[in-house]
Amino acid sequence: MDTIGHKMVAVNGINMHVAELGKGPTILLIHGFPELWYTWRHQIIYLASHGYRAVAPDLRGYGDTTDAPTSDPTKFTSLHVVGDLVALIDAVAAPGEEKVFVVGHDWGAVMAWALCLYRPDKVKGLVNLSVPFSPRNPKFKPVDGLRALYGNDYYIIRFQEPGEIEGEFAVWGTERVLNDFFNYRKPGALCLPKGIGFGTSPNDPLILPSWLSKEDLAYYTSKFEKTGFTGGLNYYRALNINWELTAPWTGAQVKVPVKFIVGDLDLTYNTMGAKDYIEKGGFKKDVPLLEDVIILKGVCHFLHEEKPDEINQYIHQFFKQFSNDP
Repeated sequence: MDTIGHKMVAVNGINMHVAELGKGPTILLIHGFPELWYTWRHQIIYLASHGYRAVAPDLRGYGDTTDAPTSDPTKFTSLHVVGDLVALIDAVAAPGEEKVFVVGHDWGAVMAWALCLYRPDKVKGLVNLSVPFSPRNPKFKPVDGLRALYGNDYYIIRFQEPGEIEGEFAVWGTERVLNDFFNYRKPGALCLPKGIGFGTSPNDPLILPSWLSKEDLAYYTSKFEKTGFTGGLNYYRALNINWELTAPWTGAQVKVPVKFIVGDLDLTYNTMGAKDYIEKGGFKKDVPLLEDVIILKGVCHFLHEEKPDEINQYIHQFFKQFSNDP
């Protein structure tokens, strides 16, 4: 870990913290919630040792990235975040490297899909984890649809009101909140009833998932204690705004070569009709260059941390086929 370099890059009106290692074709690693560049620590070291330049930013509102207006959720749309990523690609790509490889997870996967939709000229190939492409439904705003489907305790609905869930997180404590998210292994909708949350108590002993060390949790905790959770929660609060702004892309396909990997215990795989969409042709219709779908048995949401060796090999195997492309 000591070999990973860190720097700040001015992009799209914010100062983005970037971790990087290695030389060769650039791989942009985009994290989700509640994560940081650190979620890719295993991938950064592996990919750098296999001839790539791994670049992992803290997204706007996260970690050591600064100047994002966290008090305004409207500044966290997919257009803003993709704007950050395009500027970052331009800043870090080698001379003549017009396209980069991309790996995304959770909200990072959502933003990777958006990057490929808005700027396919920037992406050579994509490995997305956990969250399949979600085509825009012109009839329903996403938050409204999720509330109708899962009720007011559904986590995305609980995240909508600025300050409310942050207040509950403050009672539980940052370390407890992060540990509960990382430990969640129930396939299906995640509900966080008011005052109950994950059903744990702030006084309960912390039980770490097998793939997370005390040092790992301490790093995440130190960063989220500094920034709070609002920056990350703003991505959920911009869902309906995204829907309004992305009307021009209704029906558009993602035309970038893609490999998709998900755990069969992942809440994203077990909600919102995802299984049928992935397995019965809808996914391939919307992403015609989808080359492979991997469903890992007994694996949950944070699959790149839970099964880093497998994920590393899948990423490397997919990208090496493009290694001689311009």
